[in-house]
Amino acid sequence: MHGGGSLAGRTALVTGASSGIGLATARALAAEGARVGFVASDRGDAGPPARECGGWALHCDVADPRGVDALRRDFIGLAGGPPDILVASAGVFSLDAVADTAPVTLFRTLSVNLQGSFLTVRAFLPDLLARGSGLIVQMGSVAGRRAFSGNGAYAASKFGLRGFHEVLLQELRGTGVRATLLEPAATDTPLWDPIDPDQSPGLPPRGSMLDPRSVAACALFVASRPPNVQIPYLAVEAAH
Repeated sequence: MHGGGSLAGRTALVTGASSGIGLATARALAAEGARVGFVASDRGDAGPPARECGGWALHCDVADPRGVDALRRDFIGLAGGPPDILVASAGVFSLDAVADTAPVTLFRTLSVNLQGSFLTVRAFLPDLLARGSGLIVQMGSVAGRRAFSGNGAYAASKFGLRGFHEVLLQELRGTGVRATLLEPAATDTPLWDPIDPDQSPGLPPRGSMLDPRSVAACALFVASRPPNVQIPYLAVEAAH
């Protein structure tokens, strides 16, 4: 489906593109003409939508440094260079009181949400800096700036991501490479399936959450700005 559109001739890489916000974002970028690498931890998950959109299906565990380095080589081999738009959207989510959070849950949350985004950005950043252009979009969360009970591990990862992004903004000044932290409120994605918020008092019902396509539209908005415009942060909420 690549071709005409506001992003015609540009390339993009989206992690977490097998479902939820990542999948919606990859599709939105492709619909506007970008050639998109759909990255998932299971190659089969990304295959059908990538083929449907005329993109590439790529496999990577973003928490694995060697895997991310291989992803960089694979994408550059396919696209002929680093992506014009890099969207780090892979994520995991769980709800537990701090006293009930298993160490393995903390480690996995930090490794995917924080380490994974850091490694993905780090892998492509030298290429983007050498080229002097590119857009990095990291998928943060309202839980990266507000405290919610039960979000100990998740908030640690997203507050950490915000700190990383702030340093990245400083280091990118004057380079031609731009960065945005997108911070959506609760979004109706498969990450909620094990939790069933509709049956959990204190959690927003799924019907009141953001639609992933609405968050993707915000990512597309950022990606469609002129190269001399940077949006450092974009908080996204459902209108009620």
